[in-house]
Amino acid sequence: MANINVTIRMDEQLKAQADELFNDLGLSLSSAITMFVKQAVREQRIPFEVKRTGTKIQMATDSSVEKLSNQLIEKNLTAYKELAK
Repeated sequence: MANINVTIRMDEQLKAQADELFNDLGLSLSSAITMFVKQAVREQRIPFEVKRTGTKIQMATDSSVEKLSNQLIEKNLTAYKELAK
């Protein structure tokens, strides 16, 4: 299967935080995004809850995002290892 390049834009600080997190998990940002997309395609949905909590869009706190990420990683650790191969 041929690979293609995908360009995304994100806040510089967010990228640095993501790089640090995924590096600690033994992943690159690219492999983490690929895992997210594979999981979304497999489940045919965004693999976590996305909701609007009123009339204004509220950003999740860093700690809640980290907690959710850790829960997803623990829940799907075996699948993530297989996807990362």
